[in-house]
Amino acid sequence: MNGLTSRGRVVVAAVSAVLLAGVAVGYIRFAAGRDDADQAVRASAHGERLTLTPGPRLLTVTDRHLAVVAAADPSGARSISDVECVRAYAAAGTGVCLRPDSQWAYRLVVLDERLAETRSIPIPGLPNRARVSASGRMVAWTTFVGGDSYNSGGFSTRTGILDTRAGTLVNSLEEFAVVREGQPYRSVDANFWGVTFAGDDNLFYATMSTGGQRYLVQGDFAARIVRTLTGNVECPSLSPDGTRIAFKQAIGGDPTKGWRLSVLDLATMATRPLAETNSVDDQAAWLDDATVAYTLRQADGRPDIWSVPADGSGSPRLLVPEAESPATLAPVG
Repeated sequence: MNGLTSRGRVVVAAVSAVLLAGVAVGYIRFAAGRDDADQAVRASAHGERLTLTPGPRLLTVTDRHLAVVAAADPSGARSISDVECVRAYAAAGTGVCLRPDSQWAYRLVVLDERLAETRSIPIPGLPNRARVSASGRMVAWTTFVGGDSYNSGGFSTRTGILDTRAGTLVNSLEEFAVVREGQPYRSVDANFWGVTFAGDDNLFYATMSTGGQRYLVQGDFAARIVRTLTGNVECPSLSPDGTRIAFKQAIGGDPTKGWRLSVLDLATMATRPLAETNSVDDQAAWLDDATVAYTLRQADGRPDIWSVPADGSGSPRLLVPEAESPATLAPVG
């Protein structure tokens, strides 16, 4: 895979920053423009107790609040909580919520199944990704940050992991040792995003960017080490059976051209593009071993959750309108 030039990296960083700002502005306008009927629906939902108890339901973020819909009727009525989140995810009764702490700061909050806070951590930058392991033990997050001296575009990421059972906190995967293509590797420009956990709560996958290239890395949390597996894999999401990774693949290796939602077979390292042909800038979520869900934004910034078969067949389906951050609450695997 060809690396980007220095000028190209600046362009990518600038484009990403502009897109992020545009989405934020669009979302604020969208949220501010909710009509009275929407507010009435929210008020009625406040009387219900929304929980993260495992069951046939989908967790989403709706109008910056945690919401739940029935998996059998995801476009139907939804219960919306008072818990404000920009990004969220849940599994096995544990939730993670990235929420505003002040006008310019954010916080990661770990929730139990009744949405009570069990841990709260200030996080730098703008929330981007959030994940919980299938057991509910491990929590990961990614934010966009600025000001790293190595990045001429002033734009990079910060990714952390929390072991909720042991209390072990890693503020940044940049603390881990790196093995690139079989050799020890160290560079100040290495940064990470999009963690997804294996079933043993130790092994994980993520994206590492360095030298203008993006790699899929396999990490060992206990050993504090990551190893590159292949290139041009961003925002990986491990299937419930642990055999495949859904991810966004930069078109022609160039993220300025957009991303194609794809699935990687870990046994053969073969990649299959999925039926969604729109550019997907999201970390897909597996609903089961055969289906992935993801967020697409309309021209005015409003998010919708879509789903598509994971084998490349079929066609995209609108799953939950005006929502994002999908996560199945049904036990999978």
